[in-house]
Amino acid sequence: MKTVEYLGRAAYQWENEQLRVTVVAGGGHIAEIHHKGKRLNPLWTPPWKTIDPLRYDRSKHPEYGEGPEAQLLSGILGHNWCIDFFGPPSEEEARAGYTVHGEASVVQYDAELRATLPMSQLKVQRQIELEGNRVHFVETVENLLAFDRHVAWQEHVTLGPPFVERGVTVVEAPIARSAKLNEGEFEWKDRRYPSAVATSDFHTHLLTKGGVKVTNPRLGLRIGYEWNLQDFPWLGIWEENHGRTYAPWKGRTMTWGIEFGASPYPEFRFRRATRGLMWGAPTAVWLPARSTRKIRYTMTMTATS
Repeated sequence: MKTVEYLGRAAYQWENEQLRVTVVAGGGHIAEIHHKGKRLNPLWTPPWKTIDPLRYDRSKHPEYGEGPEAQLLSGILGHNWCIDFFGPPSEEEARAGYTVHGEASVVQYDAELRATLPMSQLKVQRQIELEGNRVHFVETVENLLAFDRHVAWQEHVTLGPPFVERGVTVVEAPIARSAKLNEGEFEWKDRRYPSAVATSDFHTHLLTKGGVKVTNPRLGLRIGYEWNLQDFPWLGIWEENHGRTYAPWKGRTMTWGIEFGASPYPEFRFRRATRGLMWGAPTAVWLPARSTRKIRYTMTMTATS
């Protein structure tokens, strides 16, 4: 690992002969997984200039919008880690300082990719190891409190252009059942990125196996993730295709969120707490008092042509 500057921000970088992985210190976002052969990073880089989230000041940075998602959006890049929260805070939590998707996406990480979440009272760490065209991740979350609790734990992988391409990029996943929040169950047949000019959507999927692959056949590149199904039974698909017109989106953003994790929906803490099982599957990670939980997953990037 070496310390570098990435898009004007302090970052940490790992690389081998095939891949380069860069993680920004502010927010711990995985900003790039660069395939050297294809000279391509499939992860999303926002069209706006980002800053370290701890530098965000509502009065000085109106360009990132308003409300509890502004601090997150000020620093977001690629793959962000949603711990404790997956979704929005309540009004009371927002007033107390919580952001959308929780503190793990806005705190500062050291060279060991460790951080403490002071409001959530969690210690977190992400370890990275490269092996050929694979990246192995080990994530550790420690509950500092003296009582058992449930937390959201979601890998918010966001892909972007040129890898995400209208009518071209396609998802493969072992899906058992699918649903949209407040709309009910449906069958997701067309797993290709929409050809429409402007769309926004989110749907969740209960999996039969822990894995997902996303391919751009025109560019000849596939990115895939594998994990233990007991850790992450859910795959959320978030689509932002020039649909949001307010700041900082301004109708100019195209993303595909491949959000695998322990929860089906990005929703308020109270809703998650009262949801219980969904289709027989858990909807959160259980952390006993003062305990530590590790979860492992692997990313593989393959040139298909």
